[in-house]
Order: sequence, then C-alpha cells, then structure tokens
Amino acid sequence: MSDLLVTTHTPVLRSGQTVRTYGIARALAAASGGLTLLYARFEGDAPDEAFSSIPGIELREVLASRGPRRLIAYAAALARGVPDGFARGISPELVTEAARLAGSPGRGRIVADGPIAMAALARLARRRPVVYNAHNLESEFRHELAEEAGSRTLRRFERGLLARAQESWMVSERDMSAAAELCPQARLRYVPNVVDVAAIEPVSGSPAEQRAIFVANFAYEPNRNGARFLLEAVFPRVWEELPEARLALVGGGLEGKPSEDPRVEAAGFVSDLRAAYASARCAVVPLLQGGGTPLKFVEALAYGVPVLATPRAAAGLAVSDGVDCLLAGEAADFAAKLVTVLRDGAPELGARGRALAEERYSIEALTRLLA
Repeated sequence: MSDLLVTTHTPVLRSGQTVRTYGIARALAAASGGLTLLYARFEGDAPDEAFSSIPGIELREVLASRGPRRLIAYAAALARGVPDGFARGISPELVTEAARLAGSPGRGRIVADGPIAMAALARLARRRPVVYNAHNLESEFRHELAEEAGSRTLRRFERGLLARAQESWMVSERDMSAAAELCPQARLRYVPNVVDVAAIEPVSGSPAEQRAIFVANFAYEPNRNGARFLLEAVFPRVWEELPEARLALVGGGLEGKPSEDPRVEAAGFVSDLRAAYASARCAVVPLLQGGGTPLKFVEALAYGVPVLATPRAAAGLAVSDGVDCLLAGEAADFAAKLVTVLRDGAPELGARGRALAEERYSIEALTRLLA
C-alpha cells in the first residue's frame, strides 16, 4: 500500500521546510513500502538526488498554470479565508492531480505537506481522510512579526486546517499544546523534525580557534533577529573575556556584511557542512522567535558539536541543559556559557547530543513512529 505525499515545492534541500519534507518522505516510504510524492514545480527545476534516490519513491511533477485558471483558484481560496500569501501558492493542477492519484488502487495515507498543500486539498478532505503535516503552528509566532489583524486571520485559517484534517502531525509538544488550545477537536500526533543522522559523520577533536558557528537560512526573519542578538548583545560580552573569539554565520540569505568586525565571518552557503562544523568549538542556536523545532539544532547535535541555544529554540526538543546541550535566554548568561565552552571545550556534551539525535531525531526513529 503506497502513501501519497503532496507538497507545493520542488523537493530540493534548501530550507528547514524541505528537510522536514525529506525526513517525512523517507520514513513514509520505508514504513509503507512505497510512496508517491506529488509536487508543483516551484523554487527548483528538478528534485534533488536525495529525494529521487529514496527506495520505493515515485516522483510526480505538475506545472502550475499562470493564466485565468490560476487566478480563479486564487480568488476562490481568498473567499474561503485562506490568507493571501498562502492562497497564491494553490495550484489547480496540483489539486486535480492529487485527487486523481488519491483514487489509485492500493492507495494508503494522503498527506498534505504544509498549510498551502492542506488548503489545496480542502475539497478532497471532505471525501476521504487527509493527514496534515504541519511544519510549524504559524499563528503561535507570526504575531511577533506581523500585524495583530493578520494574526487573527491566520488563527482562523489554521483552526480550519486542524479541524479538517484526519490527523495533524505537529513538530513539538509545545505546538501540540497550542494546536489543542486553538482547535480542541483536532486530532494531533507528535511527529518531530529529524535529520539523516546515520549519514552524518560526527566531528572529532577540538579546533584551535575559538569559533562559534550559527548555521541558518538568513532570509528567515527569526534567524536574522537571532544573528542580531549575537552581534549586538552577546559577542561584545564574549570579546571582553576572549578577544580572539570568532563567529561564523553559515547559510544563504545574508544581505551584505553583517559586521565590519573581522572576527565575524559571513560564510554564506557552504557545500561541506561537516568541515564548517569541524572548525567550530560550539554551535549556537540563538532564536528569540519562531515555532516548531529548528532543524539546524538537530543537525548540530548529529554532528557531535556542543550546542548552546535559547530556551525558545529548544522548546520543541527533549534536551536538558548541561546534559546534551547548553541553554541560556538572557544575553549575559548566553555570553557567559559561550565563553566557557569556547575556552575549555565540551566534547562530552557533544557526544551526548549525538546520542540523543540518534535515539529521538533520526530517520530510523521517525520510521518506527509512522509505521
């Protein structure tokens, strides 16, 4: 019995969203013995080899129209209360092909990957069960970034998605609680973000330089705000104790030089993440906003690098301060803990973080959960 996973993006590993999609696809294909992944071409011309090489996967592409049919679908979505940014992503071709594939003999679960896909499958969900794979509970943090009126619209929209779904897969216990409060009748399941831990070789040894690394997509506003927190509030304190300490910002979306200080390295996108992590004594996840579970947090654990994060970043993970990572919320505390790990190292912390990633946040763990 083959499941159907419907997504609105070309499956390429360029963001936390598509890394979650990859983990879900791998686990579904292994758990059910096969998977059809239907996608609309967007933000990529062809799927990454990582997706096409998943055992048992069948990739199906639709090309979204740009003419009157797309405009009609957009207007209809707006009329149903779909927020503008989501309504623009609904492709009538994707809706039609999803309905056709859902009726194939031997079809198993129908999984809508993200809020746009779930909104697109609203009519199908009236006829047969559809699972909603949530990447975040958007309304839990978007009010921090946008107008309150917009957040009320988003809450109504997400409440409808949760009510319509046969089951909603949430990335964290925090999102589970918030979703239950938003929609008490929702059927919820904890399905955490995972990475391919088995494919990640942990780093070893302690680099000579006192470098912290922040790996993120800096086009995402909470990540930009996290970098600002480091540059403006944390590292000035760190440099008072460790004047040679360095900060490496790794990932796309950086606009210009984030700092004139030569100790701040704007590496941008790198093809060899292991080398980047191996150059650092500590990975930092300084998020003050955002929902779900930062995949880069899980990835850093998998590389065996000591991780220092804010409680907001760790809210969706079963981590313990001082056991498998370090946690600090205020700038002074964050800086003090960062000074300690940059100066002295913490290899045992990194080793325990790697063990946690293998046990709770690996493809294999997710496959067992979805089987």
